[in-house]
Amino acid sequence: MTELELLGPRAHGEPCGRAVLKATAEDFQVDEVLDIPLSGQGEHLWLWVEKRGLNTEEAARRLARAAGVSQRNISYAGLKDRQALTRQWFSLHLPGKSDPDLSAAEGPTLGILKAVRHSRKLQRGAHAANGFTLRLTQLQADKALLEQRLEQIRAKGIPNYYGLQRFGHNGGNVLEARQYAARGELPEQRNLRSRLLSAARSYLFNQALAARVADSSWDRAQVGDLLAFTDSRSFFLAGEAECSDPRLDILDLHPTGPLWGEGASSAEGAAQALEQRIAATESELVDWLVRAGMAHERRILRLPIGSLAWHYPEPDILQLAFVLPAGCFATALVRELVDLVPAGQTDNPCEF
Repeated sequence: MTELELLGPRAHGEPCGRAVLKATAEDFQVDEVLDIPLSGQGEHLWLWVEKRGLNTEEAARRLARAAGVSQRNISYAGLKDRQALTRQWFSLHLPGKSDPDLSAAEGPTLGILKAVRHSRKLQRGAHAANGFTLRLTQLQADKALLEQRLEQIRAKGIPNYYGLQRFGHNGGNVLEARQYAARGELPEQRNLRSRLLSAARSYLFNQALAARVADSSWDRAQVGDLLAFTDSRSFFLAGEAECSDPRLDILDLHPTGPLWGEGASSAEGAAQALEQRIAATESELVDWLVRAGMAHERRILRLPIGSLAWHYPEPDILQLAFVLPAGCFATALVRELVDLVPAGQTDNPCEF
């Protein structure tokens, strides 16, 4: 499956050029933002961990081995990429135990920056946001057009697509989900089940968003839309008055799209018709998500880019810094700027 099939059209026009992302781990840095005051005491040990060349599950296994506990006793808020330099929180459940020696977990690819006790474990999705620092290297682009595009994105936001990494190589997770859905089965292995359900649900959301991008309605409210604030999971129906809410103009309030599961959507009008059309076309996947017990939820269609800043440390390097709500993808921003090419496939190799 292609990127266009898995995501959808760009909202801000054709790419301004091309560049390389992740030539080194330092080119893609992520810092988890966690607004939870830690008490300093309790049976859970919270760890602020820096990792590179490891995904979150691999880091959790390493911490569990070093602590001498089951991996079930390790919790984290969100999954972070392997090919990146990331800093995120983990918690270890250690009832009646002192702090373990975790030096065996540390090395060139993992470092423990802070350890604090707390009374509760870290819950999935508990982080408020992620801060990103990205370097686009070997940049070949129209700089004037790029500056204009960045200002446009800062003012208007971007489509809140799920990124390609959600779907596996060439959409393999979606294709495998279709196979299970066709058989009416769920994977027995928990991690695989979670990954495939998530991929299917994300793919269907992207289809709804792609249709809204195609007709230029992704960033404006229509009567019958379900609206939500940037950091809220609750939503409400848009009537004529709600479509003129000034909070839409300042990127505080947004139209939403469906995350399919049990329960009917309360969208009306054009939004309802679009959702019904996708549900009819993809009935096998939709029914599979419902049978799996997924709850119907909503996700904002428009993604505001918080604290967006940029500069050029070298003529062929663009460095971006920004903050996104948890569950949103930095690569959705990058694709609105440039086409990405593998390292070594541009004309002017960058020296670090």
